[in-house]
Amino acid sequence: MSTWTEIKEIQPLVTQMLTNSFKKERISHAYLFQGDRGTGKREMSTLFAKSIFCKNRDGVEPCQQCLECKRIDSGNHPDLHWVEPDGQSIKKEQILNLQKEFTYTGLESNRKVYIIVDADKMTTNASNRLLKFLEEPSQQTTAILLTENSQAMLNTIRSRCQLLAFQPLHPERVEHQLEEQGVSQSNARILAALTNNLAEAQELNDDEWFANVRKLVIQLVEVLLHKPNEGLLFINHQWMPHFKERKQLQIGLDVLMLWFHDLIHYNLDREQAIVFQQEREKREQASLHWSRQSAAHSLALILEAKRKINQNVHPTLVMEQLTLQLQR
Repeated sequence: MSTWTEIKEIQPLVTQMLTNSFKKERISHAYLFQGDRGTGKREMSTLFAKSIFCKNRDGVEPCQQCLECKRIDSGNHPDLHWVEPDGQSIKKEQILNLQKEFTYTGLESNRKVYIIVDADKMTTNASNRLLKFLEEPSQQTTAILLTENSQAMLNTIRSRCQLLAFQPLHPERVEHQLEEQGVSQSNARILAALTNNLAEAQELNDDEWFANVRKLVIQLVEVLLHKPNEGLLFINHQWMPHFKERKQLQIGLDVLMLWFHDLIHYNLDREQAIVFQQEREKREQASLHWSRQSAAHSLALILEAKRKINQNVHPTLVMEQLTLQLQR
């Protein structure tokens, strides 16, 4: 996503607002980009910086070829400063260093831009230093704060920024983009149903661990249908050894939920909405065991299991109870 035209397809409203600010020459001194990971915040901020510094801009589109554009791509533009968490947080010293940089005159022009990634991870001291910085804005300075959780930031910081909300990507678009990146159609469909975060979906696809998740979910359903007496044995000897971490178990339960969603879609003749497209025969067999109502009840049971996992109830006990409940 290197042009405004390309990024507009993903974030039309934010793109319109930012490009209008250029056309009207009303660039704000501070922006807060709020949205999930993978929704284009970083790409948008880079493109915005290019449009500010590019001397060969065509309207709002940067040329992508000049020295300024290439320096931004390589991370070496002297008047564009990135601040990212040092470990788990952004520290006071990082903001102090940023402020020190801004006491110097711009090397290429009078403009300066700084981008703070994961701005919600600033320590209290760092937040207070940034607040003072924002309270005394320079006409030639533009701040861009990126966050997935703006509610974790100081209200006083949020109030001094123009908030731009990045919308989640549409599942069909995520699915299409994953396929373009070489992900199989069946995997792309499941991944797009699990997350609208393209980067996260690609990470899962590249993880050998995830390749077996789909298989284990189908095996669990088969056991519930045809060998219910072996349900607890399957959970202890095959399911739990694969889902060793709580986060992994949550993903496994999410995929299991997709299976029961498919049963509901099947009963309502919504073929296009079905995720497990290749398991038609298994789905037909399962529909004889789980009606639309019992499939909906099963979804409620899985959601309750997910809640217990978040509450630190022992994972094996949660899965054993869920398995017994799904057998009834």
